[in-house]
Amino acid sequence: MDLGIAGRVAIVTGASGGLGKATARMLSAEGVRLALFARTLRPLQKAAEEIQSQTGNEVIAVAGDMCQVQDVERLVEKVKITFGSPGILIIVTGRPPRPRKVLEENERTRWNDAYDTCLMGAVNVISAVAPCMIEKRWGRIVSINSASVKQPMHQHGLSTIFRAGLAGYLKHLANENACHGITVNAVGPGSIGTDTFLTRPDAADRAKLLPLGRLGKPEECAAAAVFLASDLAGYITGTTLQVDGGMTLSLV
Repeated sequence: MDLGIAGRVAIVTGASGGLGKATARMLSAEGVRLALFARTLRPLQKAAEEIQSQTGNEVIAVAGDMCQVQDVERLVEKVKITFGSPGILIIVTGRPPRPRKVLEENERTRWNDAYDTCLMGAVNVISAVAPCMIEKRWGRIVSINSASVKQPMHQHGLSTIFRAGLAGYLKHLANENACHGITVNAVGPGSIGTDTFLTRPDAADRAKLLPLGRLGKPEECAAAAVFLASDLAGYITGTTLQVDGGMTLSLV
């Protein structure tokens, strides 16, 4: 199936591993020219080299922090010089502090950390990239957010609060920028078997709780993100696509 995005330029944040890397690999396989962005250069370069070797399409690595505006500006400038203006943006944020009961969340530093990591970093990147899309009158913004936006998880209060805030931001963004040919959507992954998730002592137990009875594969989440970034999804905007093995109990 031709997704209609060969030759497009994409930025993927959080791309040195996990869902970001899986999505980047799938985009590159579709012929997308790609910039990977994450904080640590060495694993990011390794991911870029691996993906380029597998797909034969050019991939660059730009190290930086989503929470630092100057790093984000440097990323966008590098992409413009190398490929031209980006038309696809995949947002993968970092993880908030380790889970606690919500009444125990009374430390301002933890709230600030979760705010920056789960919400403000994404706002920084989108604010820098969206003008490029407005100028081109075409764009795809996809956030790999969390199933907790619709189905809060035990003791994940900070994650739920700020990821829900991101969902609200994305909804406003979708409504305000549809006139520029830009769609804005999110993927809501549940228990996905990334390398990090598989190190959890409760990983096997979490899988048993799901209607599908297994963990999701990173590629299954990536496929949803790439579809939302494609021409085929041109009439979908302002929505969250749950990729959670049935974890979400609500009808919508």
